Parts: sequence; structure tokens; C-alpha cells
Amino acid sequence: MHRLATYDVSRQFVSRGGKIAAQIVFGFLCCAAMVGVRKLFDLWAPVSGPFALIYPTILLATLYGHWRAGIAAFLTTFLWAWFFILPEQNSFFFTDPTDPARVMLNAASALIVLVFAEAFRRAAHRTVDQITEVSDRSLALLADLEHRTKNNFALVASMLEIQKRRIQQVELHGPLDDAIGRVRTFAEAYSALASEQGDGQAVAMKPYLDQFLDRIEGSALPSNVRMYREIDEVLLSREIAVAIGLYLNEAVVNAAKYAFPGGRAGTLAVFFHVRDGRWRLTIEDDGVGADAVSHSPGGIGSKLLAAFAHQAGATHHAGPVLNGFRTEMRMMDKEPA
Repeated sequence: MHRLATYDVSRQFVSRGGKIAAQIVFGFLCCAAMVGVRKLFDLWAPVSGPFALIYPTILLATLYGHWRAGIAAFLTTFLWAWFFILPEQNSFFFTDPTDPARVMLNAASALIVLVFAEAFRRAAHRTVDQITEVSDRSLALLADLEHRTKNNFALVASMLEIQKRRIQQVELHGPLDDAIGRVRTFAEAYSALASEQGDGQAVAMKPYLDQFLDRIEGSALPSNVRMYREIDEVLLSREIAVAIGLYLNEAVVNAAKYAFPGGRAGTLAVFFHVRDGRWRLTIEDDGVGADAVSHSPGGIGSKLLAAFAHQAGATHHAGPVLNGFRTEMRMMDKEPA
């Protein structure tokens, strides 16, 4: 419907002469279509309503071909109906003394349709242009914000790295490494949007999550752990996509870090399924089960997962299952209006 409302037959032409020619030709084509319909109609009701089909013809010609198409359609259809249908046929003479007034009234009515159709067309195109301009400006601001956010996260990670080098106590390096890794993950979440998804408002989740998992497999997953994935195609908003990506990274890194100690072999499965417009992200492993540090309710990992789920408008559940551990985020039900 949006394309139909903004369609313009002359848009593809660059020169002004080409646009004008296209508009006039479109008006004549609308007239030819009306004549064909009129001849079919005359098989059942000849000479009735001689000017009836002129109004929709002028309306369509003007909406999609500007006022020039409307004028071309008006002149050709009106003169055709007057000459071929209105008595006396095949002439511009009148047999009924009331016909001159009727012709003038129909002509005035047709011109009114043309004027209002052109006014509506201009208003619609102007509104669409304004909406497009505002949308483009918003997308540019959003892209700039994401770029600045990514740079700020990278700066924080670098500062933490410098601070770690200054600390002599080796036992403090581990928590700092965890903090640095999480901050870098935040930066990469926004970087992935910029590199793979462009500046659009909607994010294709399958390539976005695949990129996340490819990076994790290459950097954080031990060689003794295999990853299995099932990711459905769906478009989500950028805010939700970032939250899901961060949740996925946190859950998978935790599982890789704690579920397979001592070189234990195993499988890590990631499922992102969409059913009836509702999505669900599940991370399962067949490792040693819940870890007291990584999955405790008060741990930073658990708090981050809950925060990411809240940002995505979802619920967070985590706990041991048969032969392993499951972390899951589900889209929350919409509240009834």
C-alpha cells in the first residue's frame, strides 16, 4: 500500500522533458483503458451514463501521473464521450436542449476531481518525503551513537588492560580479565550490527547470531567442545538484537568455561527458535551441571543474563537438566491492551 500511495510513472525519467512526456502518455493510456471498459459496458447498457467512467479515469491518471496526465485524460475521455456516446452520436451537436448544461456540469465536476487529486498527490508525496527525511536523520544519529558506544567500550577495555598491567598481585588479574572480556563483548555486539546489518532498524537474527557464534568458536571454545546450532530466520529491532547477542555470548562463554573442566569432552547446543511470532533462545550443555560460581543467583554472570533478558523484553531461566545445564531466554507475553 505504501508503494501504491507513492507511485509515480515519471520517476524513472531524469530529464524534465522525459517526465512530461511520460505523464502525458500515461494520461492517454488511462483514456484508452477507459474506452475499452466503456465498450464492454455498452454491450449491456449503451449510451447510459456517458461521463460516468471519466471520474475514476481522471483520478487515477492524476494520482500516478501528475496533473498533466489528468489533463490529458480529461480532454480525451471527455471529448470521446461527448462525440461517440452522447446523442447526437458521432458529432458534437445536441439533440436534447438540457444536454449543454449537463455537459458543462460534468466538465466542472471532472475538473474538481482533477484539482483535488493533484492536491492529495502532492500532500501525500510531501508527507512521505518528510517521514523519509526524519527516518534517515534518526538512522544516522543511531549509527553515530552505536559507533560512539563501541568506541567507548573499546576505550574502557584498554584502560582496564593498562590498569591490570600496573597491578602486581597476579590473583587480581583473573577478575580484571573477565571484566575486559565482557567490555570487549559489548563493543563487538555493536560492531557486528554495523558490519553485517548496516543502518536498518530491523536486524536479521540468523546472520547476526551466526557471526557471534563463529567468533566464540574461534576464540573461547576449547577444542574438546563441539558446538551445535539451530537458528531460525527472523527480523528484530536493533535494541533487542544487541541484548540477545550479549546474552548469548555470556551464556556460551560461561558454559565453555565451567561445564567442561579438566579437558572433559562435550557438546554445547544453541537454539534460537521462532514460533507464532514468539522467539526463544536456549543454550544447553552436557557438561558437569550447575557451577556454584558461574550460575549462583548472586553471581555477576547471572545478574548480567537477567539484565540482558530484561533489555530484550524476555524472561531468563537457568538451571541443571538431565546430563547438563540449560540457560534460556524467552520472549515475554504482551500485556493485553
